[in-house]
Amino acid sequence: MRTTSRAMTTRQTPVHSHHGHSKAQCLKVLRRLSAFLDDELSVSICQEIRKHLGACPNCEVFVTSLQQTISFCRCADIPSLSPAVKARIRREILKAVRYH
Repeated sequence: MRTTSRAMTTRQTPVHSHHGHSKAQCLKVLRRLSAFLDDELSVSICQEIRKHLGACPNCEVFVTSLQQTISFCRCADIPSLSPAVKARIRREILKAVRYH
């Protein structure tokens, strides 16, 4: 005999019981994250994202970690690539794309 939980049949997107919002809301924030971090979104959307981050510890930790990573990368002393190395990398990427 097969039994199905009523919650599983009536809800397509699981709700994080300890956060009170759906996984879909987290995914919506993640899709907008790059534009959010680059200040490319409207004030209202930024407020919506900040509200979500305040209510979702998982997303808040992820965004904080990502912001720290971006900051470290911007501060790193990374040498510039020579034009020859850039051209070689470009050729290798194009070659890899053609064969896959």
